[in-house]
Amino acid sequence: MDKREKIIRLWFDMWLQKKDLGIEDIFSADVLYIESWGPQYRGAAKVKHWFEEWNTRGTVLQWDIKQYFHKEDQTIAMWYFKDTMNDGKVDSFDGMTLVKWTADDTICFLQEFGCNEHRYDPYQDGPVPKFRDEQAMWS
Repeated sequence: MDKREKIIRLWFDMWLQKKDLGIEDIFSADVLYIESWGPQYRGAAKVKHWFEEWNTRGTVLQWDIKQYFHKEDQTIAMWYFKDTMNDGKVDSFDGMTLVKWTADDTICFLQEFGCNEHRYDPYQDGPVPKFRDEQAMWS
């Protein structure tokens, strides 16, 4: 497995294990991390704080990587994610992570993109679209 793929897999495994296995080793000191729904974290220390704090409120149940794409100093990982929060709320969705690497293979930029897994064809019943009356997760 490619070194960069191993680093991304390690990051996902940290969430699954709820354990810091080297956050400050895989992220550059000045990393910018952007979640799919808006929050962003600047610096490895802030990413570490967010990781530790979030894991007091929830548990990642599944984070399966489907495939990787590499181009120069960038990697995209496609994945499926599922978590549960302490209040019982369960979220799951498909997503992608864009990673930009430093020359020594630490993550200096990471942005997540999410996609609702409950997809449908709004034209199933004819030429006029029928959309579900539900709040989008990323609005």
